[in-house]
Amino acid sequence: MTDRDRQPEDTAAATGEPVVSKPYIMPDDPEPGSVELLQKEIAEARDRMLRTLAEMENLRKRTAKEVADSKLYGVTGFARDVLDIADNLQRALDAIPAETRAAADPGMTSLIEGVELTERSLLSALEKHGVKKFDPQGQKFDPNFQQAMYEVPDASVPAGTVVQVMQAGYTIGERVLRPALVGVAKGGAKAAPAANSNESNGAAN
Repeated sequence: MTDRDRQPEDTAAATGEPVVSKPYIMPDDPEPGSVELLQKEIAEARDRMLRTLAEMENLRKRTAKEVADSKLYGVTGFARDVLDIADNLQRALDAIPAETRAAADPGMTSLIEGVELTERSLLSALEKHGVKKFDPQGQKFDPNFQQAMYEVPDASVPAGTVVQVMQAGYTIGERVLRPALVGVAKGGAKAAPAANSNESNGAAN
């Protein structure tokens, strides 16, 4: 038997080493250590890195928003308590008739001015913490910002217009801290839809 006719088994037997056939590699599966495999691993690593960076950025934004909301809305309970003081100051000023103001002696005038100054200072301090007062007098009724207490027959204004404000409302940030208590006109022409209640409330501040 010639060398040409010798089978692989005969060669293995002669050398004493088993013959291991090379595994079949799919065309789309790069060989280990090849440039294609390295490029694929680099692309996968880059994709994982970009996903991780995106998740970290989203987490940073969420955390920043939560911190900002906590800072802004963390005083909500305290602000509600302070509103009672603002209401009492306003009631004190409303209880003084116009005639009494006009004929007041210097002592009474100073007292009235002191109460007005105190009210302005309180509202200013509230605004520094995101709390703003709004008066919807003359605006279209908005149930998101106002609470209707009664209806007033008044054909001189469109139906649904706020004609009386019993108690001013307050917002904190983008939320309603306390709705305004109002009287709404009944009768008259139909009110035009408000373009943006938030903008009108902002203009009233």
